[in-house]
Amino acid sequence: MKSTIENVSSLERRLNIEVPAEVVTGAFDRVFKSIQKDAEIKGFRQGKAPLATIKSVYGGRVKQDVLQEVLQNAFFQAIQENKVNPVSSPEFEFTVDDLQEGKTFAFTANFEIRPEVNLKNYEGLTVEKEKLEVDDKRVDEVVENIKNAHAEWGDVLEDRPAQMGDMANLDFTGKLDGEPLENGAGTDFPLELGSSRFIPGFEEGIVGMKVGTTKTISLKFPENYHVAELAGKPVDFVTTLKGLKKKSLPELTPEFLAGKMGPGVETEAQLRENIKKDLNESEQKRIDSDMKNRLLRSLVRANPVDVPPSLLKEQKAALVEDMKNRLTQQGMTPDDFAAYTDKWEADFDTTAREMIQSGYLVDAVATKHELSYTDADLEKKYEEYAQQTGIDLARIKDFYSRPEQVQRLTYMITEEKVIDFLMKTAKVTEVKKENLKEKN
Repeated sequence: MKSTIENVSSLERRLNIEVPAEVVTGAFDRVFKSIQKDAEIKGFRQGKAPLATIKSVYGGRVKQDVLQEVLQNAFFQAIQENKVNPVSSPEFEFTVDDLQEGKTFAFTANFEIRPEVNLKNYEGLTVEKEKLEVDDKRVDEVVENIKNAHAEWGDVLEDRPAQMGDMANLDFTGKLDGEPLENGAGTDFPLELGSSRFIPGFEEGIVGMKVGTTKTISLKFPENYHVAELAGKPVDFVTTLKGLKKKSLPELTPEFLAGKMGPGVETEAQLRENIKKDLNESEQKRIDSDMKNRLLRSLVRANPVDVPPSLLKEQKAALVEDMKNRLTQQGMTPDDFAAYTDKWEADFDTTAREMIQSGYLVDAVATKHELSYTDADLEKKYEEYAQQTGIDLARIKDFYSRPEQVQRLTYMITEEKVIDFLMKTAKVTEVKKENLKEKN
């Protein structure tokens, strides 16, 4: 078999392949013999018809099967002979009529290859790290959340209007251009005023109403509203206040704390100490994760890498699909997705490109400094996951026996090793969150 390769661009290659006549004939014979085994032809027992008869009956129907075999086998042989590693599926160019028994068959294959990675600037990378700061205000917020989670609601007995913090019982109907708004009505709908569950202005419109009164609250949907066809449009909510409840927050007594917070927490001071410890741990994890992302972006900026268009398209599609799944879980419908996809198109492109580039660079650093994962690393991860989740170690290993899962895990281990290596020489500047030049 003859094959030559052309460099179309830095990432594109074209293989010109000529398959010998005897190879083409062999492919035809294999396909005909495969048909012969099961063929039922009048005058012959099943599978016993002569090959010449099979060819005369099925000759015009086998070309697609032969073509597939010839293309795949010849392409695989050619990329090995020319020592190229495609990252995209090949696009074949050929003339079907040229595929004939006893004749050579020529075709071309166009595909993309993995870019060449030239590591130049990967030691001494500059990166910002957010300063860990957990103040008393954050602790106060968690304490208030705990109180609110265990609050009791009682009817408002005094004759007063609704105020922020109340739980209002509402009947409402939304109208757009005088017509009922789809999914814009509610009966006996409980709404905590100040929770920001409705569009801006609605809850404020309830404040001041008295039980038993009806009011039309005229508003506008936000310009960035998630339902594109409603964004910026005026809407009227005919609203009746049917009842009010007020919140009663618990006192942080030793009895309450022991019953709700578990053993070891008997005073408010102990509760606050535990909260601050938990906040410090969770914030540190977030900060470390953010800094890892900044470090990888710094690596990408310092070592530009070309991105194959096909991989960029695939990665963007994966990001969009992930976003759709998350939005679906939040209650959005497919009709809402297009607006978000259009809005974040540039972000998807940038994120996908950086993910691919950092992947190539991580592999390059790992190869150069022998930082790839080992079997011992895998075993350690399995044991960590089993301990963290309480799932049996055998089940953990079974899950990661799947190729796509173990590939994801081994890359994560390698990435961790590379990041640890880069951090040894990185120039880290610790700054307050509001002063970070690059936001995640």
